[in-house]
Amino acid sequence: MKSIAILLFDHVEVLDFAGPFEVFSISGQRNVGEPFRVFTVAEKKSIAAKNNLIVQPTYLLDECPPCDIFLVPGGGGYHPDGKPFGTRYEMDNPALLTWIKARAEKAELVLSVCSGALILAKAGLLENKEATTHFMAVDLLKSIAPTTKVSPEKRWVDNGQVVLSAGVSAGIDMALYIVEKLQGKAVSKEAAQYMQYASE
Repeated sequence: MKSIAILLFDHVEVLDFAGPFEVFSISGQRNVGEPFRVFTVAEKKSIAAKNNLIVQPTYLLDECPPCDIFLVPGGGGYHPDGKPFGTRYEMDNPALLTWIKARAEKAELVLSVCSGALILAKAGLLENKEATTHFMAVDLLKSIAPTTKVSPEKRWVDNGQVVLSAGVSAGIDMALYIVEKLQGKAVSKEAAQYMQYASE
């Protein structure tokens, strides 16, 4: 059973993490495929996601068990006074970047949704790779990752170990793609049918 850690932080976009969480959690639970062990991880015990949805992570960063795959969602921007929040703040969070770099050395797959690409870029994981992100984060991603080919028109981009999706709902498509990549079309199709989701 492969384990999947989904990173949480304040102002995280709800569907960015909840969509892939749903896909991975229900995959392999019925007639085809193998289930995943899915859990959340954060720097603190309570997270205020977008629109103040309060979420309690399964683990804190320093107690997170080994994971085969981890996912960095997006969400955030800038307050009127210019102060960053969400990914724009977390991309300069030393604790988070240290955790991501260490986990990436051992992970089979590193995933991002939406502006989570900004955090992967700051962790040095997108150098000389292709990426996609939310359309409102494209210019910032290009500025902080000059060696990265940014392809905002793509729903997801697969670099092998590092796979990124565009904004919000695209994370569901990417998660289904990852299920197919790991376990085959029949498993991803069954998961999409269970969710009544018409994947592209």
